[in-house]
Amino acid sequence: QVQLVESGGGLVQPGGSLRLSCAASGLTFDNYAMGWFRQAPGKERELVGSISWSGGSTHYGDSVKGRFTISRDNAKNTVYLQMYSLKPEDTAVYYCAAANWVFTGSPPLHRYDYWGQGTQVTVSS
Repeated sequence: QVQLVESGGGLVQPGGSLRLSCAASGLTFDNYAMGWFRQAPGKERELVGSISWSGGSTHYGDSVKGRFTISRDNAKNTVYLQMYSLKPEDTAVYYCAAANWVFTGSPPLHRYDYWGQGTQVTVSS
């Protein structure tokens, strides 16, 4: 049984930083590209970014470029989302997802096979 478990969410002030983790089990982790998504109330799910199976390639959504960094540790079956310079508009539930994707480029949405349960990030003073 595949499980993706996010952690690290919480309340942070504008301008602050937060690091999310996503621990994977039940799959061959380094066969999967990993993505981070977010969804705010009343808004559609948005791709935050993705990282290739090797960690050698990353892609980011325009709203987070230069502020967020995705990394992975295949030995620990874990992917991370480091968030800097957080803004109130970053407030959302953040989800990690796994795509069986070995190509360069960010996987299309329909290729994400597994999803975590999400972790809340709230940016507020």
